[in-house]
Amino acid sequence: MQESKEQRVHHVFEKIYKNYDQMNSVISFQQHKKWRNTTMKQMNVQPGSSALDLCCGTADWTIALAWAAGPKGRVIGLDFSKNMLKVGREKVQSLKLNQVELIHGNAMELPFEDNSFDYVTIGFGLRNVPDYLKVLSEMNRVLRPGGMAVCLETSQPTMPVFKQAYFFYFKYMMPLFGKLFAKSYEEYSWLQESARDFPGMKELAEMFRKAGFTGVAYKPHTGGVAATHIGYKGNKE
Repeated sequence: MQESKEQRVHHVFEKIYKNYDQMNSVISFQQHKKWRNTTMKQMNVQPGSSALDLCCGTADWTIALAWAAGPKGRVIGLDFSKNMLKVGREKVQSLKLNQVELIHGNAMELPFEDNSFDYVTIGFGLRNVPDYLKVLSEMNRVLRPGGMAVCLETSQPTMPVFKQAYFFYFKYMMPLFGKLFAKSYEEYSWLQESARDFPGMKELAEMFRKAGFTGVAYKPHTGGVAATHIGYKGNKE
């Protein structure tokens, strides 16, 4: 019997959790940290605010949000891989970030009431869910009016030669790095598939609008290999 996308993704992350942080640095040549820092500057998270980080993995973005929101803030990280959350909890505890809670859950069915958060983020996780629009709609639902939704994700470069090089790298080199560094060729083959099939920047911006967001804008990173999309709940432009 063929695995569903959800089952396959769950298997991937339950297996690669030990090497996940190291592999992110290897695969992106450390760029993912730079992209996240740029995105955080753009967000300008206010002290004392509440944030939800979906598909939080090992909680790096959750932790960045917690530093920005400060001790009076409230930050929740949600992921469906218990092994990834275990790594995240160790980081959070070592940093003594009492304003952070990491919970096991599904991004397509968020266990929160409407209008609960000032910010909702998803970093390199949207491409792994079975229904992109459902997750974006859930992000909109749990945001407070005027709140900000942010997605940092791999994208589709548009420059001809660069585009070909990018897809070659993703298809052949990334699984090879997975084999060399994490003994996980099949799992990293899946990750390149999910990146290859993910919508381009304009398509994702349109999906944000379809999910009910206003003031939608996006910023490409490193020639378009990744992009930050931002949208607001309500009429904030």
